[in-house]
Amino acid sequence: MIVIRSEDVADTARHVAGSGWDSKRMIVAADGMGYSVHETRVHEGTESHLHYKNHLETNYCIAGEGEVVDVATGETFAIRPGTIYALDKHDEHIIRATTGDLHLVCVFNPPVAGTETHNDEGGYDAAPATLANPAM
Repeated sequence: MIVIRSEDVADTARHVAGSGWDSKRMIVAADGMGYSVHETRVHEGTESHLHYKNHLETNYCIAGEGEVVDVATGETFAIRPGTIYALDKHDEHIIRATTGDLHLVCVFNPPVAGTETHNDEGGYDAAPATLANPAM
């Protein structure tokens, strides 16, 4: 059984940040689950243009408000607590936090190693290395 608390990951190599966001990688490739789980915060008033060509991603909002834009269609969807959105076609998208920080629980398949930040295309590279679990 794997038990990890947010504070176990805070301020470690698995707590990464970029322009307008930070993410605690709670479950990573080295845990052997076949997916990774992240606690991600998009800072209020920011937006990120993202395109995960090598990963599928599902996001569940637990706090804050914002919106996600499907770049291909231009369609915009409101995000608030209780909303889930899945990028099931490697969808290029823009995520914005409009009211408070947007807090998301994110699941990636395949899993990330845990230290990645976005590449020039707004995604992660295909083959992550492994990173030890700090709680083990």
